Amino acid sequence: MSAWAPFLWPDFRHLFVANACATFAGRALAVLLGYQVYAFTNSPLALGGLGLVEAIPSISLALYGGHIADRRDRRSILRATLAALAICAMLLAALEHFGAGDAQLYSLYGVVFIAGIARGFAEPAAGALEAQVVPRDLLINSSTLMASCWLVGAVTGPLAAGLAFTTVGAAATFLAIALIYLAALMAIWRVGRRPVPAAPLGESVWESVATGVRYVFYDQVLLGSMALDLFAVLFGGAIALLPVFARDILHVGPVGLGVLNAAPTTGALVTMLWATRHPPVKHAGRNLFFAVAAFGVAMIVFAVSTSMVLSVAMLFLSGMFDGVSVIIRRSILRLLSPEHLRGRIASVGMIFIGSSNELGALESGVAASLLGTVPSVLAGGVVTLFIVGIAAALAPKLRRLSLDPRTVVRRDHEADQALDEAEEGASAAAE
Repeated sequence: MSAWAPFLWPDFRHLFVANACATFAGRALAVLLGYQVYAFTNSPLALGGLGLVEAIPSISLALYGGHIADRRDRRSILRATLAALAICAMLLAALEHFGAGDAQLYSLYGVVFIAGIARGFAEPAAGALEAQVVPRDLLINSSTLMASCWLVGAVTGPLAAGLAFTTVGAAATFLAIALIYLAALMAIWRVGRRPVPAAPLGESVWESVATGVRYVFYDQVLLGSMALDLFAVLFGGAIALLPVFARDILHVGPVGLGVLNAAPTTGALVTMLWATRHPPVKHAGRNLFFAVAAFGVAMIVFAVSTSMVLSVAMLFLSGMFDGVSVIIRRSILRLLSPEHLRGRIASVGMIFIGSSNELGALESGVAASLLGTVPSVLAGGVVTLFIVGIAAALAPKLRRLSLDPRTVVRRDHEADQALDEAEEGASAAAE
């Protein structure tokens, strides 16, 4: 079957366009906000705080967002959140144009907080809707294509933000970002309606959320893959500190910052394009552990580099290895999540995986303030290798995981057992 077969489904095409636009806008917004905040404060800790301000609402609302995604039309949730993000970008443009003096920094944080609220509802709905727009036998293909789409936006977004900031200024760049969010909204509007899973009679919000959480914690593969990424990104990532590297270590300015931000996603995109033909899922568990360990090594070399070329190369390699882990984690979530629990499982994955970026930004800022920028990134790479060793010892099912069709059938049986145990646990808790 062709790697491009998911494009035969119109709703997949619409969702693909929406994902590309929203990712482009979101990554452009992130790099521009990071540069603005560092320009205001000259503080790595302030960059970490930027991640925390977004993570607080997104983490707090993620589980409830997953519940809503399993009880409401997922398209409507995405429409509302994309509209909110477009408004946030417009507010940022107004703040930059009219100026707010000393209050501008706090206003930026306030808008980022609102964006975090939108994200808490958007990500569970998007993950659940993605699995509904193509047949099950195309889920690995569609997941790889959607991840590639995300990465194209993630590569071009930072580059465009750096160039636009240099040529037309921050206000015009924020306004352009708002228009791109509106384009994503129009694409989502064209996705056809999908069935909404029926809620068990008399089930409360708490019981609904608890069932999803218990399902993940009863499943070693889901839990292990999420936890591995959480701790690796939490300690091993350095994206939040790139403004410091760009200005104070490599001396390359805003355009160089855009290049540094784009390097990891460019590497991941290369992996994704290769994976459309050769997905690394036959020995998925082994490949996942290898990829995360190699990511840690790349970050160690990046930490000690004072060459722009070497730094970009290491970020590129870190992205390639992260791309392998992204493909495997997304395939696990899409293939091993029951339809009526997709939103809630996606919300747990968001807490483990998505919000690890923001918490990692805070950790990076705090560690850089205490240890210095270079030592903090170096230590993070070493900790990542240590985490891989622990996870390999504690999660043998994940280590042996293979996502070929026969394995998926066996895993479906295990998933049914895990669901039964999770529902029994939820009933016992309610009693």
